[in-house]
This record gives sequence, C-alpha cells and structure tokens, in this order.
Amino acid sequence: MFADRIEAKWIDTFEKAFELCKVQKGEEVAILSETQSRALNVNLAELALLRMGARPFHVVVPTPPQEAPVPVRSTGASNSVQQLGPVVKALASSGMVVDLTVDGMLHAPELPEIIKDGARFLMISDEHPDALERLLPDPELTPRIKEAVKFTRSSKIMHVTSKAGTDLKIKMEKSPTVGVWGYCDRPGTVAHWPGGIIVSFPLKDAVNGRLVMDTGDINLTFKRYLESPISMVIENDFVTDISGSGTDANMFRRYMEAWGDKNAYGTSHVGWGMNERARYEALTFYDKNDTNGTEIRAYAGNFLYSTGANEFAKRFTLGHFDLPIGNCSIKIDDTVVVDEGTLTDAF
Repeated sequence: MFADRIEAKWIDTFEKAFELCKVQKGEEVAILSETQSRALNVNLAELALLRMGARPFHVVVPTPPQEAPVPVRSTGASNSVQQLGPVVKALASSGMVVDLTVDGMLHAPELPEIIKDGARFLMISDEHPDALERLLPDPELTPRIKEAVKFTRSSKIMHVTSKAGTDLKIKMEKSPTVGVWGYCDRPGTVAHWPGGIIVSFPLKDAVNGRLVMDTGDINLTFKRYLESPISMVIENDFVTDISGSGTDANMFRRYMEAWGDKNAYGTSHVGWGMNERARYEALTFYDKNDTNGTEIRAYAGNFLYSTGANEFAKRFTLGHFDLPIGNCSIKIDDTVVVDEGTLTDAF
C-alpha cells in the first residue's frame, strides 16, 4: 500500500512529537531498535532529532529467537534487550529513549532500571508513519485523561454491560491505573504513541462475570473484526469458558490452549479509549504489516479487555489478547463514563 520512503511531512510529525516530549538542543537521545524494527521509523526518528539539534545515538540489538509455541504479537513486553547490562546502561544514561522495538518495552523487565535516574521513555508503536501522522498526540486531551485517571484511582467498582450480554464487575480498590496521552515530558515518565487511553490493572480475584464480543468487535491480536460472537465466563480473573460456534471462537480457543499456561487466561488489564482521532475502522485501510493497531485500543468509547500478564496480580505469561469491544456501557462507582459505546461528558 505504501512506499517505504522518507517523507518530509513524516519528519515533521516526529519532530512535533519530540517537541511535546521537550527534547532540547544538545540533549542525548537514545534510539532503541532491533534488527526487525521498522527501518522507516528508525530513520525518521534520527532525522527529526538531528533537525532539532539533539544528539541522537543508536542502540540496535538482534531480534531474539522465537521460543513461544505460537506467534506472539503486540505484547508490550519485548525481550529484545535480553538483560544486556551495557545496553541498559547506555539507555539509562540518556535524557530520553525512543523505543522502536517491534513489541515495545512498556512491560519489559529492564524498563524500571532504564528510567530510574530520570530518562524519559517514549515507545513508538510499530505503525506505519501514515497512522502516526494522523494520530499525533493532542495536548488538549491530556487534562481529560489525567482527570479520568485521578477519578478511577479512587474508585471501588467498575461495572461493564452491553445489550450483547456483557455483565462484568471489576473491583478497583488499589488497582494501579495509568493514562497514556502519547508523550513523556517529565523525568522518569513513560508513554506510548499513539495514545489516548485509560488502563487499570486489577489485583488478584477482582474480575467476575460474562464478557461478550459481538459481531464487528475486534480481536486485535489477530487484527480481525469478528464475524461471529464470542462469549466468555470470567471467574476470579480467569476466563473459564469460551463459547461460540464460529471461526472466531474456534481460533480464540485454539490460541489460548496452545500456551498450556493458566495465566494466559488471566485478566491483564481493563480500560477505555478516549481518543476521538483514533478510528474503529482503521484496520480495513492497512495491510497487516503496516499496522500494529494501537489506535484500535484507544478509539473513543471502546471497552478494552486484555488477557495475559499482570505483574500487579503476580501473573506472568507471553500469552496476550487485546480485545477492544464496542457498544458497552462502563459505570465506575456511580458515574457512567461510557454509555453504549459513546463517551459521556464525565471527563
């Protein structure tokens, strides 16, 4: 669909994103990539930083062997750095890290060490720059996300319902909640671009009920719009039953079973999208190699339910599904934040 050509407008896009991250003239900025990274984005990052007068340097690591029993996509837990001390030290010594690894290092074990002395960390999702240009972070969205995070952190219960049959209750007390607006402008902060999402990590034994993905909802791990419904029973955080007679339910069950790992069935995180620029229908416009689908996680009004690793509940696994679900109502304590798939004016 696209020619992998450097375009001046995309250098402009990267420069604007880095300006939001407060990159300064003369600042040392690490560009982290791996041998399977999207080379176009690596080059755009370098050129934008040089144009700004920063001092970028590259850290490139080999893409590690595939050891999982099934394909692994979009985990946010890249293992590309492999606990290599010199790599971690180089990244930590910079003012900012631009993460262009394939899966991203948001949940990688090395991240706390990288940012502990103040390095800012921006994960740029493995998207074609056409999508990044359209989804440049919007500073006007930031205060709304911060308000939603503050409110959610003090809440007790999230209740998600839908006409399709979803009826899910999530205990929220003490559950870590973060907001992502797409840029990192303070020392030691982490963000990913595209952004525009609220994400909570429920603690142990916090999630119970039924979750129904209807026709047209998205299995983002498969980059696929559902053609038939999938219904899941969730008991004390774990998917205990998957029902549905179509291809979508069958593939979902098979992928889960292939891990041979109970934690793959566990709840990773929940949340909702707030980005009005992100488009539900975006997957139809990109070849699978040209999109990581991050904007689908953030499109306004979706309920995002994800399975897999949850470090706050002491569960670890590479098995992971991101499941953005439309037409849900999300009530947090007594406040409706999403009404049948539409953002309310709560924030």
